[in-house]
Amino acid sequence: MEIFALGEGSYSVDVSKKFIPFDPQTDNAKDRPGSLFIHVNPFLVKTSTDLILLDTGLGYKDTRDELYLHQHIRNAGFEPDDVTLVLMSHLHYDHSGGLVVERGGKLVPSFPNAIHVMQRNEWEFSLTGKSSSYHIEIFEALKSLKKLDLVDGSGEYKPGIRYELSGGHCPYHQVFWLQDGDDKCFFGGDELPEPEQLIRKFIAKYDYDGRKAMQLREDYGKIAASENWTCLFYHAKSITVGKVAYTDDHFNVSAV
Repeated sequence: MEIFALGEGSYSVDVSKKFIPFDPQTDNAKDRPGSLFIHVNPFLVKTSTDLILLDTGLGYKDTRDELYLHQHIRNAGFEPDDVTLVLMSHLHYDHSGGLVVERGGKLVPSFPNAIHVMQRNEWEFSLTGKSSSYHIEIFEALKSLKKLDLVDGSGEYKPGIRYELSGGHCPYHQVFWLQDGDDKCFFGGDELPEPEQLIRKFIAKYDYDGRKAMQLREDYGKIAASENWTCLFYHAKSITVGKVAYTDDHFNVSAV
């Protein structure tokens, strides 16, 4: 198993829910009052059978009109068309923007050759337009995608890939457990988005069920520590791929 963090950088987000690039070297956080600062890291995982993309970032482009996500995949030694599975933890914009790309004035799937795996209820909610966290135009553009696989609840998607309906960050959030031989990695999406949320136990206001999400983080951390799973942290600032240790009721995360 090979793991690649496809970092898309840092952003500030205020009540408008617009993601504005933030460079801590040149920008001042005080100039953006009331903002939440986040880091965005989709992941590419190569197994013996698949090239898997875990969430798709914001879908921003570089100066050549290319998706950063596509270029990062090329930098890892692959082509975007090589991706066989796109596994989505949930469909909030900062995780789903890269599902589509603008070409010739219209949005088209960014990974037309890949099977896209989403929770059915999350997909259906994304199309209602009831939340600004979901950009409905993305999902309208995906309706014609033949390789859209909607799953329900928890289960084994295929040998070596398990999905689990977690429902803490949003009602139909899911997490993934990937195993290839002796290699194992866990992708918690926004249920375990950064190492600091293991180290500091707290209820986050941005979670649908903050208390449940807090408990899930602890549960997943303990499993990762006891069973030696590698954790992929989508919103991590520094340690994006890490190993978790749990001793004396405290977590510690080290980079891999």
